[in-house]
Amino acid sequence: MEAIRIDKLTKRFGDLTAVDRLTLTVAPGELFGLVGSDGAGKTTTLRMLAGIMDPTDGEALVLGRHTVREVEAIRGDIGYMSQRFGLYPDLTVLENVHFYADIFGLTRKDRDERLERLLAFSNLNPFRNRRAGNLSGGMKQKLGLACALIHTPKLLLLDEPTNGVDPVSRRDFWRILYQLLREGVTIVVATAYLDEAERCNRVGLIHQGRLLACDSPQGLKWLMRGTILELSIPTPRQAAALLRQRIPTAMLGLFGDRIHVVTAEPERTKEAVQSALREAGIALRSMRVIEPTLEDVFVSVITAAS
Repeated sequence: MEAIRIDKLTKRFGDLTAVDRLTLTVAPGELFGLVGSDGAGKTTTLRMLAGIMDPTDGEALVLGRHTVREVEAIRGDIGYMSQRFGLYPDLTVLENVHFYADIFGLTRKDRDERLERLLAFSNLNPFRNRRAGNLSGGMKQKLGLACALIHTPKLLLLDEPTNGVDPVSRRDFWRILYQLLREGVTIVVATAYLDEAERCNRVGLIHQGRLLACDSPQGLKWLMRGTILELSIPTPRQAAALLRQRIPTAMLGLFGDRIHVVTAEPERTKEAVQSALREAGIALRSMRVIEPTLEDVFVSVITAAS
């Protein structure tokens, strides 16, 4: 039995289709990444899976139960962490976790055992008596996760859990997720960070509510059509604007101080790049063929779908 089975799941808000006939499955014990930009439909999808929102059409089964007809039975087995998790800033770390334990009806014995374990592996023990409003962004996310885990769910739904969190806290957060995976928890994480998607077993690329592709990170890279040339140039924005005019058949993307040029004719494109930059007096530090990243694939797939 799949942990999640989604069949043509659709959600409309008036004339806006936020999720459009989404179909996919998630295996038990899998770390699944739902990747897309803001407004892609990630949050709406997770809310329907959590039973917070009913679909307009289609259906979803979570842990073998229907998300509409059996929603009360589902809630005891899932942990859901929204983008703005409902922490109470005037309550301490301990008080927040106890509050969520009360919601799930945990006995004092069960909650005490779980609480100590959660505070230990999230490194929140030293801050147990600090008010949530005085925690850093990273610690607030860890506290939100601890609250979502207090009832020991089988499935964890995370909506952009590291958005706006510093790199060190992001790393620590993912270490916690890996610990949960080893314990058999199924995790679905919605994220806009492509480097986080690389950590997942499988990734679904979603755009304007539609699932464009779903595979392992390495499998998705096979979707990349053409060769990627990476250019190192002192003035990348100026160079990119020029190259878009001079080489309209190639797909260009800015990645920091680098330009990625996707082309079906690498040798001819190399000559065209060198010629265009030389005529414009723009220095070219280096140009090399590279393997595609998930970001390259995402841009390519979205461009092809537009």
